[in-house]
Amino acid sequence: MSGSDPFCMRGQTAWITGASRGIGLACARGFTRHGARVVGFDLEPSDELAAVASETRFVDVADFTRVGVIAHELIRDGFAPDVLVNNAGITRDAVVWKMQEADFDAVIDVSLKGAFNFIRHSIPSMRERGRGSIVNMTSINGLRGKFGQSNYCAAKAGLVGLTKSVAREVGKFGIRVNAVAPGMVETDMTRLLPASVIEAAKNETLLGKLATPDDISNLVLFLASPVAGHITGQVISVDGGQYL
Repeated sequence: MSGSDPFCMRGQTAWITGASRGIGLACARGFTRHGARVVGFDLEPSDELAAVASETRFVDVADFTRVGVIAHELIRDGFAPDVLVNNAGITRDAVVWKMQEADFDAVIDVSLKGAFNFIRHSIPSMRERGRGSIVNMTSINGLRGKFGQSNYCAAKAGLVGLTKSVAREVGKFGIRVNAVAPGMVETDMTRLLPASVIEAAKNETLLGKLATPDDISNLVLFLASPVAGHITGQVISVDGGQYL
């Protein structure tokens, strides 16, 4: 730990999925600012991500085999992960009696299976080196449920169970696993929602405002850093009191 920067990540490599925009991009910028090398993964890596990441990779996080190939190549080339941030996620909203099977499967595959894929292919390297930190991006809606989002909420609730189970399995190897549960966050995706939906979310909070991507990335950075060296198996909300 640096005396001038308690969140110093110098010499460490952070893998971040869904890193091209929103929360993922904020995480990429935050880790880079504190000295980490960032490897950003996305279906469509953005110019903004390329400006801060040491490496970018096009990947469908739901593709177990392809994730394994890319992970092997990165580890071989000196980019073994010290930190893994499973941020990739999508929505395909509908009430359950209208939801299509393909939309249920797609959300589970990206948000839940995608996290498993990266964990599965990262853990062996972390075990060998006796250290590592994994942060999974769940949601307050995975804790409480949300009308019209049974697929999304199921995936995010699954991430809570995955976080706690993997934390139990890998703690003895010096690897910590935690989850962050945002409320509604001001992102490009959120701005497409009806104004009434955004206002309702604000009214649910105690602070009267939505989180910014930086609010979320600050907690991710904390959990990945040495400052949180004795924290594992936890789910921490960043929601301004939206779910209390």
